[in-house]
Amino acid sequence: MRRSTLHAGIVTAAAATLLLAGCGARHDGAGSGKDGAPSRPTAGPASPPASAPACTDRAELTAADSGRTLCLTVGGQVRLTLEGTEDRPWTPVTAGGTALRAANAGIVLLPGDAVAAFDAVTPGTARLTSVRPLCAAGHGRTACQGIRQWTVTVRVTGP
Repeated sequence: MRRSTLHAGIVTAAAATLLLAGCGARHDGAGSGKDGAPSRPTAGPASPPASAPACTDRAELTAADSGRTLCLTVGGQVRLTLEGTEDRPWTPVTAGGTALRAANAGIVLLPGDAVAAFDAVTPGTARLTSVRPLCAAGHGRTACQGIRQWTVTVRVTGP
């Protein structure tokens, strides 16, 4: 194995560890902004234990929600905005599974952003995913093969 390949593997493993550590331990939908206020509105009944997130009919997600598990009721909708840059764009968000169906999310205003909306159409589980480069690409810049993966698991329950 070439030294540069070994070094790249170590750097990639270290970056992955840091990214996973940065995802945080809270997955119950609660979050706080810089001033301590909730970073997004929440809806639905009082929050149950972290092992069973409360179900809601509307959710708004950002890049900070990566790793989160969300519960939606059939007929609900999840909307998301991942803010990227022209040099480090997010790929279009995809939904695996049959519980969600893509909906009209509106217009993406800034290059590199990924904006999406999905309707909860049937009980089940879906996984929303997108990726973006860790390093900006371009002439005269150091090559970087690392990516940041964004994933959210959505559990859809009956009304």
